[in-house]
Amino acid sequence: MTAKASETVTSPLIDLSSDPFDLFHAWMKDAEASEPNDPNAMTLATVSPEGRPDARIVLLKGADRKGFTFFTNLESRKGLELEATPVAALLFHWKSLRRQIRIEGPVFPVTTQEADDYFASRRRMSQLGAIASDQSRPLPNRAVFEQRLEEVETEYAGRPVPRPANWSGFRVRPERFEFWQDRPYRLHDRAIWVMRGRHAWDVTRLYP
Repeated sequence: MTAKASETVTSPLIDLSSDPFDLFHAWMKDAEASEPNDPNAMTLATVSPEGRPDARIVLLKGADRKGFTFFTNLESRKGLELEATPVAALLFHWKSLRRQIRIEGPVFPVTTQEADDYFASRRRMSQLGAIASDQSRPLPNRAVFEQRLEEVETEYAGRPVPRPANWSGFRVRPERFEFWQDRPYRLHDRAIWVMRGRHAWDVTRLYP
């Protein structure tokens, strides 16, 4: 027997009158209460100089109306790709909630002060690792990295670890949001917000 649509309703539909930033924060709050690890984990998709897509998981470190912020080695693969092609897509997937959010937009570097402040907030070993690691570059063997880490630890013993010049952050300024909510029988609920002005959005519900 074919299920009736009325039998599949398990959660409210996405409210199209919502502000996308407010809705993001509401969903993130739910994720923080339900996800077992790293509710701020997100897939970051960039574009290589050859036009090939590239994706990896990073951690969201700030979200407000200016954009969504993360930090990295600027000489890493993603750092170089963003420098060459400053656009990105983000994907949050919360399995415990059966929700996901996709975000797209241009990318801008964070300020020097923002980078300094966040670097200073990191655990000391993470700070040392940022100096010791040539992120994304070939490593002959693990012992080489561990030796470099010991050398850096000795160099900065008893004093603050400075932020290396090649370590900073990026901010993705959203021009498009898509919110996705799982529903039974794959009759999912989807809605998109597309920027059409500084504070204006065109909102549309999508077929599953």
